[in-house]
Amino acid sequence: MKAIVHRSYGSPDVLRCEEIETPVPGSNEILIAVRAASVNPLDAHFMRGEPSIFRIAIGLRKPKNPRLGVDVAGRVEAVGNDVTRLKPGDEVFGVARGAIAEYVCGSASRFATKPQNVTFAQAASVPVAGCTALEGLSKRAKIHPGQKVVINGASGGVGTFAVQIAKTLGAHVTGVCSTRNVQLVRSIGADDVIDYTREDFTENVAGYDVLVDCVGNRSLSACRRVLKKDGIYIGIGAYGDSLTRLLVRLSSAVVMSAFVSQNFLPFSAKATAEDLAEISGLMEKGKVTPVIEKEYSLAEAPDAIRHLETGHARGKVVITVSDAS
Repeated sequence: MKAIVHRSYGSPDVLRCEEIETPVPGSNEILIAVRAASVNPLDAHFMRGEPSIFRIAIGLRKPKNPRLGVDVAGRVEAVGNDVTRLKPGDEVFGVARGAIAEYVCGSASRFATKPQNVTFAQAASVPVAGCTALEGLSKRAKIHPGQKVVINGASGGVGTFAVQIAKTLGAHVTGVCSTRNVQLVRSIGADDVIDYTREDFTENVAGYDVLVDCVGNRSLSACRRVLKKDGIYIGIGAYGDSLTRLLVRLSSAVVMSAFVSQNFLPFSAKATAEDLAEISGLMEKGKVTPVIEKEYSLAEAPDAIRHLETGHARGKVVITVSDAS
C-alpha cells in the first residue's frame, strides 16, 4: 500500500509517498481502507520533531514511527478478534496514527459510524478539531443557553467547529477572525464577528461568559478583561513551536486561576467514540457542517502540510485517498 512517511525530521520536503506493508489489526483494532484524512498542527510538530523535547518520546535522531496523520475516515476492511461494535463494510471516522495512507489500523474505541449525509472528506475533518471544540465547550465550560461566548480564531479548524457547537448549546456567539473570513464565520452561525485587523477584541469589556482561545495571541490578563467575574477561559494550546512559550502560558493559566475569580483552563482533548458519536448526531441533523478549505491528493500531502503551516487555513485541510478497496 501507499503511505506518507518521513524517515527524518524537517520541513514538508522530508515527506515521501512510499510503498509499505499493509498493517494487520490487533485484537481490539480495525483495519480501515482510507478514503480521506485531515491534517492538524500536531502533524507538523511530529514531522519537524519540534519542540525538541518531543523527540524523547518519538525518536531522538529519527522518527520511531515514520507514518504521519491521525484524523481519518474510510471503510472497515477487517476487525480484530475482540471487536464486536464494528464490522467489515462499516463507514467510520476517528483517529489512528499513520492516517495519511491507503490503509491504517486503529483502536475500535476511537471510531464512530459516519453519517450517510456526510462525505468522507467532511468526516475526516472532525476527530481532533471537532472533539476539542466539543469537550472544551460542553464538558469543560458547560455552556448553557443564553451565555455569551467569544471565539478567538473562529475561522480555523477548531474555531469553525466551536462556533457551530456553541450555537447548538444555545449561546450567543462572537467570532474573532481576519477580514477575509468575516463572511465565512457569519455563515456558520456567529451572531457577531470582530475583524481583528481593525479591532482588538480584548479592548471591549463585553462581559463574556466563556472565551475560547484557539490562537493564544493575547495575554491572559488581556483575555481576563473581557470575561465576567465568574467567566471561563478555554485555551486550546496551539501556541507555536516554542515549548517555553507553551509552558509559560500553561503555568500562567494555572497560577492565575488560583488568584482570580475567573477559571483558566488550557487543555487538549482526546477523541473518543462517545464524543465522535455525539458530533455525528449533530452532523446528521444538519446542526454542524465541517468547513473544508481545500482537498489534496495523497501525493500532494507535503503541499497540504505547507498550507497548514502558514497559519491561515480556513477550516480544515483534507487529503483524499482513492478507494483502496
